[in-house]
Order: sequence, then structure tokens, then C-alpha cells
Amino acid sequence: MTPITEVEGRRLPLSNLDKVIHPATGTTKGELLHYYATVAEALLPHLRDRPLSFLRYPDGPEGQLFFTKNPPPGTPDWVRTAPVPRSEDPGARQVVVEDLPSLMWAANLVVEFHTPQWRAREPAVADRMVFDLDPGAPATVVECCRVARWLRERLARDGLTAYAKTSGAKGLHLYVPVEPTPSEAVSAYARRLAVEAEAEHPRHVVHRMAKALRPGKVFVDHSQNAAAKTTAAPYTLRARPTPTVSTPVTWEEVEACDEPGALVFLLGDLAPRVRRYGDLLRPLVEHVGAGPVPEP
Repeated sequence: MTPITEVEGRRLPLSNLDKVIHPATGTTKGELLHYYATVAEALLPHLRDRPLSFLRYPDGPEGQLFFTKNPPPGTPDWVRTAPVPRSEDPGARQVVVEDLPSLMWAANLVVEFHTPQWRAREPAVADRMVFDLDPGAPATVVECCRVARWLRERLARDGLTAYAKTSGAKGLHLYVPVEPTPSEAVSAYARRLAVEAEAEHPRHVVHRMAKALRPGKVFVDHSQNAAAKTTAAPYTLRARPTPTVSTPVTWEEVEACDEPGALVFLLGDLAPRVRRYGDLLRPLVEHVGAGPVPEP
């Protein structure tokens, strides 16, 4: 029988708690749910009012993975959904996780949480910008950190503030709070900076996605600023053999990164980090340092 757990007055069936999801560490689904309950206070502000896309991996990262924007079958009526019209489905809606019961319901599906750079109340009007720094082997997160430092300084010259987190995979994400701006304009500015980064550091940076261009370089992916694109949310677990987490980091940690494993964080690392630092991306939620997006 599937156990029923009550979370803030909502009854949730939490299934297969002993199932191993991350085989390299033997991490079970129950441990994943415990992780999300532990970091909920830090995570939830980054999900609120943002329509979610889910990368589901119910049988672990080596099983079937599938990306979905539509509310999954059986979504409880108390889980908020928001209209997100698409050309192929004008009536489309997506889940918005607002509270702990909704978070635990979604986590029980075994998902990565992905969010757009805009809120449900203003579709395609971004309140933040993102750069996904993705290393092409033999480059690693060490090279990503060097590029991140350059981008931080370049953004500062335009009056903008950058905050960093690991991708939870190989690279690094930079978030930049901005005054509400159409996603198209944010995308154009982000692309301009990516092109500029490549022009200044052609041996180490590439702004185009073509895999043939990327070995040994850091791909500055600016495309996730498009209104239809999403980025792995802060604190989400990733569908990888080990339970890596997309983890907010300090600029001191970015500057000190000198080996590929320096910025790898597993689910067990996050509770102590949150106790020590709080939510390092709280200024992003509160729009600390937000500025206007420079025009062309």
C-alpha cells in the first residue's frame, strides 16, 4: 500500500520510497524527498509564480528521461497551474509550485525543476537574465569560472550584478536581475555579451552551439533567455548518476576554483551550506542590483 503523508493539511501518496534513483551512491527516492523538504525554504522563492517544466527520471538517470511542460496526469486540483499559450496549444497550462505540499507532490514524480526567466503574471517579460557556461572537454568548470569572472566584470560596467550557481552538471550558471524587459531584448543583449566574450578570448570562449567549435572552450549559452526556454532551477537535483545539485556559490568560491571537483555538491551538502550561508541567491529573488538592460 502506498503510504499517505500529510503536508500542511494536504494528503500526499508518496510511492516507492526505497527505490534507488541515483545508482552511483545508492540514493533512494525517500532521500530525494527528504532533501527537498529540507531545502524548501530556500528553493520555493525561486519557483513561485514561474511556470515549471519538468525533466522526469522516475527510473533514475539511466532509465527513460522525458521533458514535459504540461501538468502531469493526476495533478491534484489544489496544485496551481497558469496559462502559458503556445502556438500549437493556445490553451496550454503549466504547473506553478507555490508551497511545500506542491513541492513534495512534484518531487514525488522524480523531476528536475526548470523555470523560465519570466513570471506567470508577465509572460515573456523577463526579470532576470541567465548565462549557461558549458565547458567542452578538456575544458572544465575551472575554465567556466574564469569566463564567469570576466562576465561579472563586464556586466558591472553596464550597471548589472551577477550571481553564480553550479549547473549541477559540468558547468556554471550566472543569473542577473534586471528591470522587467521583453525577453527578446534580454536575449539580444545576452547574445551581444557572449559574442564580445568570444572576441576578447577567442582561444577560450565560443558563443555558438556547434559542437565542432567547442572542444577545449567554454560555450557561453545565451539562448536560455528566449521566452520559450528554461533553465535548471537553483537547488534542483539533476538526473545524473550521483545526486548532484544546482548549487548557489559565492564569488570567493568561483575565484578559488582550481580543480574540476571543487564545485561539485551532492544533496547531502546542501543543508549545511544553507545553514552557513542562507540562500546565496536571495538577492536575485529580491532584485538586489537589478538594472535596466542596455539598448543596442
